[in-house]
Amino acid sequence: MKIRGAVLDRIGAPPRYAESHPLTITELDLAPPTDTELLVRIEVAGLCHSDLSVVNGSRVRPVPMLLGHEAAGIVEEVGADVHDVTVGQRVVMTFLPRCGECSACATDGLAPCIPGSAANAEGVLLGGGTRLSGEQGPVLHHLGVSAFATHAVVDRRSVVPVDDDVPPVVASLLGCAVLTGGGAVLNAGQPRPGDTVAIVGMGGVGMAALLTALAHDDVEVIAVDQLPDKLALATRLGAHAAVTPDQADGLKARIAIEAAGHPAALETAIALTAPGGRTVTVGLPRPDARINVSPLGFVAEGRSLIGSYLGSAVPARDIPRFVELWRAGRLPIESLVSASIDLDEINDGMDQLADGRAVRQIIEF
Repeated sequence: MKIRGAVLDRIGAPPRYAESHPLTITELDLAPPTDTELLVRIEVAGLCHSDLSVVNGSRVRPVPMLLGHEAAGIVEEVGADVHDVTVGQRVVMTFLPRCGECSACATDGLAPCIPGSAANAEGVLLGGGTRLSGEQGPVLHHLGVSAFATHAVVDRRSVVPVDDDVPPVVASLLGCAVLTGGGAVLNAGQPRPGDTVAIVGMGGVGMAALLTALAHDDVEVIAVDQLPDKLALATRLGAHAAVTPDQADGLKARIAIEAAGHPAALETAIALTAPGGRTVTVGLPRPDARINVSPLGFVAEGRSLIGSYLGSAVPARDIPRFVELWRAGRLPIESLVSASIDLDEINDGMDQLADGRAVRQIIEF
């Protein structure tokens, strides 16, 4: 079938992206799903810093690639071996498929799936190969999803079904922002009553972490960011304190979550971590990024540093947990949306991300 999507043909185009146009909106051919796959009509896709990281070369991926990894849509066709998802169901796309059989999948979310990670690195689906092609030949998949398009073929293990009462905007953000930021709180941070949680970096992932921490009873939450607008939003969402990194000097939290993907942010999060506490890092910095930190405090104060990919989540387990918090009115996921744009505006959307102005921009198809 013919679809329309945003293809990245080259990495490292100069900003401003609205002028250099690294992403091209084009017509593509989409092959039908194999026995273990689904055809999904995309309803909503979110723009995430991980997409920008491919555009600017921080996370090098093979090209040409149809970008987008945070989305929700309606199933239009199922493969012969798919028996637990039906046509017409809404599904959340998740950017790391889990095979359920490798040693990493046995860690209950602690380690990324080995075959899933390998497929993502190659730009193919978990079952192997690509389903996309353009005038110049095959087009690769972004993290098994390729959501910046009208339709996608994905492996069954890349989606989690949700009920009809979950709106498409909410469902889309569950797949990355909430799963990553909220998962870092639930799975890696594990706050207890009386804890203080500090979150460094108030983008989509950081704001989702903020909302998830606030959903816990008797937990104090500190938001840290350099931009006044982000701190103002964090305050409106319920943060007990909202400070710049300079103003954070002297503050301490048992759980400090870094969600900016920058070495300075991680150093700030480490400095915020109280004795006996844990620093959780979920941001994705450039591969050559380094931090300057004394290891003494980790031993002398019993602190720990934890890496958390995809919020250390098992999507099939954790997405229903977030849905229940949303249904109970304790997780206002809709508040993460800062703008709605058209697919044709996606290069400008990448500029908004690069400037740090956006929390979550969404494309509604």
